[in-house]
Formats: sequence, C-alpha cells, structure tokens
Amino acid sequence: MAASVRVKEALVITPSEPTPARVLPLSALDSQLFLRFTVEYLLVYRAWHGLDQASTTTRLKLALAEALVPYYPFAGRIRPRPDSPGLEVVCRAQGAVFIEAFSDRYSSKDLEKPPKTVSQWRKLLSLHVADVLRGSPPLVVQLTWLRDGAAAIAVGISHCISDGIGSAEFLNYFAELASGKGVAGSRPKPVWDRHLLNPPPPAGKKRARVNSASHPEFHRVADLCDFMNLVSTELKPTSITFDKMRLGELKRLARCTSQPGDESSSFYTSFEVLAAHVWRSWARALEFPPNQVLKLLFSINVRNRVKPGLPEGYYGNAFVLGCAVTKAGELEEKGIGYGSGLLRRAKERVGKEYVREVSELVSESMANPDSVGVLIVSQWSRLGMERVDFGMGKPVHVGSVCCDRYCLFLPASDEDDESVKVMVAVPTFAVDSYHFLMQDSNL
Repeated sequence: MAASVRVKEALVITPSEPTPARVLPLSALDSQLFLRFTVEYLLVYRAWHGLDQASTTTRLKLALAEALVPYYPFAGRIRPRPDSPGLEVVCRAQGAVFIEAFSDRYSSKDLEKPPKTVSQWRKLLSLHVADVLRGSPPLVVQLTWLRDGAAAIAVGISHCISDGIGSAEFLNYFAELASGKGVAGSRPKPVWDRHLLNPPPPAGKKRARVNSASHPEFHRVADLCDFMNLVSTELKPTSITFDKMRLGELKRLARCTSQPGDESSSFYTSFEVLAAHVWRSWARALEFPPNQVLKLLFSINVRNRVKPGLPEGYYGNAFVLGCAVTKAGELEEKGIGYGSGLLRRAKERVGKEYVREVSELVSESMANPDSVGVLIVSQWSRLGMERVDFGMGKPVHVGSVCCDRYCLFLPASDEDDESVKVMVAVPTFAVDSYHFLMQDSNL
C-alpha cells in the first residue's frame, strides 16, 4: 500500500532577524511533569480557485521566519535547569522545522470526519516529537496538500513553552503574516515574564507546607477495575456536535437535577453542563464499579485570577487543573446537574492563593496528577483556532492530529458560533452505549 502522506521537503526555519541569545527559565507551571509533551493541532482548509501551492508554501516559510523574531523561544531548545527541578529554554536561534508534504489518499472531507483509528492521521505531522527535552525543536509545522487541492496544516508546539491560549495567539500572528492582511502588528507583543507564576520566596521564617488535601487533582485513588487497561484498550475515535439548542437542553436538565440549595444552577455555563454530560455518559458507557472514584480534570485560565493579573500577551502556561471528584454510582444516579455543580465548585476554589499553592506543590514536591479514575477535558472551542487564516480562508476543521482518550471540545466550523464538537476515543465495546447516552441526555 502506498504511503498516505509523502514528504517533499523538510527544513529548519530560523528567525528572519537577529534575536537575543540567552537562556530563559520556564515557570513552575511550565515545568510540570504532565506538560512535557507536544500538543499537535490540525487545521484543514478547503481548496479554492486560484490557490497557488508554490507561492502559498513560500509565504508560509517566510511568515514563520518572521514570526520567530518576537516569538524567538519557539526557535530555541528546552532542557532541564542545572540548579533546580525546573526547565529552561536555550535561545540561540536554532530554528523550528517546516515540512511540505502531499497526500493522494486524503481529501478535506475525509479530515472533517473522525479518523477510523486514533493514529490514522499521524503522518500529517511526520516529525513526532516524543521527548522535548532531548534537543528536539519545540515547534514543528507541516503543510500537506491534499488530493482535492485542499490543505492540512499540522502544528506541533511544546506544551512546556505555551498553553492553548498562547499557542492560538502565536498561530493567529503567524497566519496573519502569511496572509498579508497587515493586522499582525496590532496584536499585543508576546510577553515572557515566567517569574510571575513562580511561588514567592518565604518572607522571614520558613513557609508552611501546602495542605495537599485541598488539591484533589494530585491525589491517587484506589483502582477497582484495572482502570488504565479498561480505558485504553482498542480505542475508537468518536465525534458528536452539540449546537446551541442542545446546549440549552442540557442547561435546563442541569437545573432540574442540581442539588438542593445549589443557587448557581441557573447560571451554569455551556462548558460546565457539556463537560458534566460527557463525563457521566463516558462513565456509564464504560460501566465502572459504583464505588470507583472518578475525577474530571480541566484547565482553568488564571490570567485574571491572580493579582495583579498577567500582562496581555503572556503566552506561557497560565492555567491550573480544576478537579471534580465523585464516585461512579453517584455520578450516574444524581444526573448532570450534580456533575455541573462539582465543576462549578472546582472553578470557584481557584484564586491567587490556590495558584500559589499549586506552584509550590509542582516545584517543591513535583506533584503530578495520577491517571487512575481520570477523564481529562480540554476546551479548544474558545481559543480562537477557528479564526487562523493563512490566506486560504478560515479552517473547515480544527482538531488534533491524533485522537486520544482525552476529550477535546472543538469549534464546529459549519455550525453557529456556540456549537461544540466533542471528540474523544472510547473503547470499542463502549462506543454504541456512549453514543446512545450522549444523544439522549434525559437518560
């Protein structure tokens, strides 16, 4: 069988102008153990009359070189700090990697549907960086021309350097340079300032240790069902879209099934009710023992939750993990209002002191979330990825190169602005049940 993707060219792109030669420390939040991987974004663009492949490729290369001037750490290399457990970026204009490829197998329509297997689209980002601490580039861009003349742009960004909000800001800046629209200069300048999220030094006497009981995201739970084997075997990608009407139905159902005295039930957000519905449907489909403790982990942006707030243009990891915890039996019996309330209270716990405690835990004790009992939900639907226009229009699909057991909330490009596409890989035996439960929220 012929290769699904054929690489034409792979080269290193360096900044178009001289950039500072320095070593930049990453923050305690950047250096967390669970962030030492590459986030792989996939954006698909339809073909249009007059699209010139050669000139488009040239524009992307030039724009990437130009974008690496203000975002020069993306052209550096990440390594462990010699004097602490944290990480740092060696900035010597080493460069990012750009790849141009062609596919005779995939069209844009193929990539708008969920893949048949979790790694079917792996070759759309041919350079897979498994370990960013081994001298690999923190930024890889692959432009793949599809059989119908459309394009797929896959981007691998080290999570140690940037969170989703920062990555989206960089991609929009890069795209605006490539499109020639001339608005990139109006964007806020990228801000490093990683020290702002490090725990402050103790004043005078030694600082008291953080009480980890208030941070369940780092707690281990008993494994009653061989959890990792159950949730990771023979996975099948799934994709279900919730439009504004369906989200409204979930909010009404959440109000009806909220716990007595929960005054916030009238104000549940779309994220809270949808995440609770996915969590509950997933748990029921996999038929966990009623006493199995389950956790839903999700990112909480702290840019405006710390005092003073982080400066505009800060593109480092500025989030902590929200954690909703309950037993599988309670999650099923009490409905999505119960789950929504757990998410709301997890968000309400996060303030300046909470962020400081997380920074201490991850820097001093290398605290790291355990995988047992955990479903992770990552909200990409509000990052602005759906606006990334490289001169080929807005993407018709935004997602991940590979589908995983971690759940992504994605923008649904062809629907209204509030629609959300839910993508997650579910064990084959549970796919039908998961689909049924997700479609009928009254169960």
